[in-house]
Amino acid sequence: MYNYDSYDRALVQARVHQFRDQVSRRVNGELSEEEFLPLRLQNGVYLQRHAYMLRVAIPYGTLSSDQLRTLALIADEYDRGYGHFSTRQNIQFNWIELEQVPDILQRLADNDMHAIQTSGNCVRNITTEAFAGVAEDELIDPRPLAEIMRQWSTVNPEFLFLPRKFKIAISSSESDRAAVRSHDIGLYLYSGDSGEMFLRVMVGGGLGRTPILNEIVREALPWQHLLTYVEAILRVYNRHGRRDNKYKARIKILVRALGVEAFAEEVEREWEQIRDGAAELTKEEYFRVARDFSAPDYEKVDAVDMDFGAWLARDSGFAIWVQNNTQAHKVKGYVSVVLSTKPGASAPPGDVTGDQMRSVAELADHYGFGEIRVAHEQNLVLPDIRKTDLYSLWRKLQELNLATPNIGLLTDVIACPGGDYCSLANTRSLPVARDIQQRFDDLDFLHDLGALSLNISGCMNACGHHHIGNIGILGVSKNGEEFFQITIGGAQGEDSSLGKVIGPAFKVEEVPDAIDRLLSTYLRYRELDEPFVETVRRLGIGPFKDEVYRKLQNHKELAQ
Repeated sequence: MYNYDSYDRALVQARVHQFRDQVSRRVNGELSEEEFLPLRLQNGVYLQRHAYMLRVAIPYGTLSSDQLRTLALIADEYDRGYGHFSTRQNIQFNWIELEQVPDILQRLADNDMHAIQTSGNCVRNITTEAFAGVAEDELIDPRPLAEIMRQWSTVNPEFLFLPRKFKIAISSSESDRAAVRSHDIGLYLYSGDSGEMFLRVMVGGGLGRTPILNEIVREALPWQHLLTYVEAILRVYNRHGRRDNKYKARIKILVRALGVEAFAEEVEREWEQIRDGAAELTKEEYFRVARDFSAPDYEKVDAVDMDFGAWLARDSGFAIWVQNNTQAHKVKGYVSVVLSTKPGASAPPGDVTGDQMRSVAELADHYGFGEIRVAHEQNLVLPDIRKTDLYSLWRKLQELNLATPNIGLLTDVIACPGGDYCSLANTRSLPVARDIQQRFDDLDFLHDLGALSLNISGCMNACGHHHIGNIGILGVSKNGEEFFQITIGGAQGEDSSLGKVIGPAFKVEEVPDAIDRLLSTYLRYRELDEPFVETVRRLGIGPFKDEVYRKLQNHKELAQ
């Protein structure tokens, strides 16, 4: 993983010192809240419903074991004993005192972490998939380019005050696990015929009030031009993006207004002016960064491990967990292990306690190479685990309540914190997630359903990415009462799609029944092992809508 150099440390330490002074002036009344707002946002500090929230950056979702221990310390000393991992691979602390933020930032800085640009109208945390560098189906490791973009975009003065927040993701696997199509800029890294690296550049994605999937503006961009081309895109957006209406300020609105062809032409004209400038990447610069992502010292392991096979045959619970919670590794004898933060009603999705963090750090040191990843789905990943150690690791994860074998299944719910914390949310998403997890806690039923994503957002800002869930749930408020709108047919990945609304919204107590009827319809009409989203695409939403609302009406009539 990347290691800070003297420049990184000097920048982060200076930012801590600067923000300490800004907080002091705010507390003393020298700065108004209006004056303080942009300062705190670019240091990751939000004012939520009950307290301040601090969002800590985890670039491309990678943590060392010591950094995870630092997050555990912050959870215990400054919060209420836990942190919430987000869909952008960051962690959020929801119960922070403003006066303590500088001390927290100092703790982070001392362990090569920060909260810079985790909010505000700037380039946010660069993301990629949690299995980058180790996935069996990976073409090229995208992390060096992700790190180069992080360095380039951090405190870049030209792009600190964009019309709106800006999100970039990069992927390079046969299966896109980074939701690249839903980002302002999505980058796909691949090899040419001669082995050279190229990028497919997609622009104009985003969810929220106006969900749009990004579109290709440049194919076969040589990797050396990554920064200059992204800079050209940002310059066009900075110049032409709307600033009079925050709901129309995202780059997706600009791309749609101009048309993707006209937007691409504008970017090309801008790029011609800067393409051969100082920001053009060299092999020396690439390898300077890539050295930190060299493969660890893997052991030579036999392709067939008799003990591992014996445990699979002997313990069905272990076999099910291996099937669902491990990912194929590019090195023989190793796998990546996904730690589910979705045990059911006992914990909200994405929440991990300080004690759990410390224990995971110990497991990363003992079984791996001291590295932890954060997944888009709000789970944790140990990227390098020997198969021969899996049974022992599984037993320890069971003790930590991090071994639920539901990765990729219905109860692996993505959910935003919702109205329990967020001042923007108009509904509480976490109770809905809990009710669904309680209703569908039969693992045999979940495995019969197969891969199925369910995403919940507490408001139109779509922090739960409900638009790209196979089943999406959006909270809406009607006359002060909570209702939940359901969409089906969404998907992330290369075959991304946006879900379609099936009909009128449901009361909170009706949601589990509505989900049950959707699943019953799917099981009735699916062909062989056809995934849920493929059945929806084949049939359309009609059969699902008819079944859900017909039974709902019958239920209401019986109740009368």
